[in-house]
Amino acid sequence: MGPWGNFLSPYIQAVDELKIKFKGMRSQFGASGTTSPIEFVTGRVKPLASIYDKTLEKGIPFEPSKQLATELQDIAGLRIMCQFVDDISTVVNLIRQRDDLEVVEEKDYITHSKPSGYRSYHMIVEYPVETISGKIKVLAEIQIRTLAMNFWASIEHSMNYKYKGLFPEEIKNRLQNAAEAAFKLDEEMSSIRSEIQEAQVYFSEFKDSTNPKIRLHPTIEEKERE
Repeated sequence: MGPWGNFLSPYIQAVDELKIKFKGMRSQFGASGTTSPIEFVTGRVKPLASIYDKTLEKGIPFEPSKQLATELQDIAGLRIMCQFVDDISTVVNLIRQRDDLEVVEEKDYITHSKPSGYRSYHMIVEYPVETISGKIKVLAEIQIRTLAMNFWASIEHSMNYKYKGLFPEEIKNRLQNAAEAAFKLDEEMSSIRSEIQEAQVYFSEFKDSTNPKIRLHPTIEEKERE
C-alpha cells in the first residue's frame, strides 16, 4: 500500500463504519415499531482526481499530509436521505447526541439555500478510527436531505461538470425553478405526512399477509391443520 493508500485507509474505514451505524439506527426504529426518519444511507471516499481538483482550488500541495486532512473536510462523505423535511432535524439531533463522534461544524442550506437553489443540511464530524497503529481521528462530511433535494442535487452536480460551473442563464433559471418546485413538493408531502405513513404501513402489512414465504409465524388456521 502506497502513501495515498495509507492516507485514505482510515477514511475508507470511517465511511464503512458510519454507514453501518446509521443503517443500524434505521433498523432500530423499524424494530421498535416506529417510522424511521432515515430512508437510506450512502457513502464514499473522494476519488484522487477530485482531491486533486480541490487542492488546486485551495492552493495546497497534492500530497498526503495533515494540511490536506484539515483543509479537505469531505474526503469521507456520507448522505442520509429522508422522506420528509421534518425528518432532517430529527436526524441532525440524533447525530448531535452520539458519543462516538464529535460535531465540529454545521451548515443549514435548507433554511438558507444556496443561490443556485441547492438545499441540504451539512455536518462536519470528527470520527475516531481504530487502526493497528492506534486511534486516528478523521473528518467526515454528512449531508442530510430529502429524496427530492437529492434528485435535484444529483442533476445539478452532473450539469456542473458539463458546464464547468458556468451555466447558461436559461439553464441556471430553470435549475432554480426546479429547486423551488422540489421544495414545494417536499412541503406538500409533509402536509399529508400522517396519511402517507398510514398508507405505507397498510401496504407493508398487506404485502406481508399475501406472501406466505415471508410470514414468520403460522396463522391459527395453519396451526389447526398441523
